[in-house]
Amino acid sequence: MPRIVGVNIPDHEKIDLALTRIYGVGQVTAKKILEKAKIAPDRRAGKLDKEELGRLNLIVGKMKVEGDLREQVARNIDRLKAIGTYRGRRHIANLPVRGQRTRTNARTKRGKRMTVGALKKEAYAKMEEANKTNKSEDK
Repeated sequence: MPRIVGVNIPDHEKIDLALTRIYGVGQVTAKKILEKAKIAPDRRAGKLDKEELGRLNLIVGKMKVEGDLREQVARNIDRLKAIGTYRGRRHIANLPVRGQRTRTNARTKRGKRMTVGALKKEAYAKMEEANKTNKSEDK
C-alpha cells in the first residue's frame, strides 16, 4: 500500500482516483499532479515504482494538503466567528452558511427532527401528573 504525504493509498485503485483520498486533492488537481509527474492516470497505485512515488510525494508535498489545509480552514472559520460576520454567526449556530433554506431540509446541519407545538389536553394532563410525582419523589 503506497503512502503519499502520510496517507495510505489503496493498491487496487487507479492512481488518478486514489490521489483524491488526500484531503485537498480533487479530480482536476490529481490530473495536474499526474501530468507533472509524467504518470499515466490509468495505472494502478500498487504498480507504481519507488521513483514514481517519490515524484508524486515531491509534487504533492509542495501543496497545502491534509493537516495544514485543515488547520487553515479552521482558522478562517474561527476568524469569521471572532469578527462576528453573518457567516461566522451561522457557523456558531450550526446552521447552513451558504444561503440554503432552513424551513425544510437542512437536516444534516440541524440534526434530527423535533416536533414543537401545542399538546392535546390528555397529553398535557399526563405530563403535569408525571411532573408532580417526580417532585414528590424528590422530597
